[in-house]
Amino acid sequence: MSGKPVTSYNKIRKIGIFGGSFDPVHLGHTGLAEDAMKQAGLDKVIFIPARLQPFKLDKKLTSGEDRLELLKLATRENEGFEVSSYELNESGISYSYLTMRAMQKQFGTDAKLYFITGTDAFLKIDQWKNAEELLTKYSYVIGTRPGYKQEELKLCIKRIREAYNTEIINIDNVQIDVSSTEIREILGRGDSAKGLISVEVERYIKEHGLYE
Repeated sequence: MSGKPVTSYNKIRKIGIFGGSFDPVHLGHTGLAEDAMKQAGLDKVIFIPARLQPFKLDKKLTSGEDRLELLKLATRENEGFEVSSYELNESGISYSYLTMRAMQKQFGTDAKLYFITGTDAFLKIDQWKNAEELLTKYSYVIGTRPGYKQEELKLCIKRIREAYNTEIINIDNVQIDVSSTEIREILGRGDSAKGLISVEVERYIKEHGLYE
């Protein structure tokens, strides 16, 4: 983890696990994590940057070291946020079921893990490797915005609850209508991404010549 002793987690019961490329991490990511903590009553959110995402194997990622540092900068002001290098330290593809197994072992069987994800990703969860294990052993917090694929998501949640008895919390989170791809394009043009990424994150990106 981020250097803090494992004993600091002894009293934690509800932990959010938030994975992704985070290339770069933006205010939409941290906003979703904040809303997940508030609306789902989570004690902590652990951000875990992926080494290789299963559905993005054709995409070239910024170095894991840089993405990890960007996450640390973006999350350091929130005491409920932590960053883990678990997937970056593992070889091979970053499968969610392996990460969740490792996090459960890390925090103990008395901790309840909530996988934080967005609507589009959750709608495809049947395609994830070992989906049945993921849906029977862990809970989910899904970030949505009003009206976006609402009926489709509602039917998907109903089907999964009936099939796996999965705890699923659907939250309305504050959305920033931008993607990491768009932010890379903005920065690549030499423009500022103020309001989309934190000041510290943008400073690091410029100082290290990322996305040029």
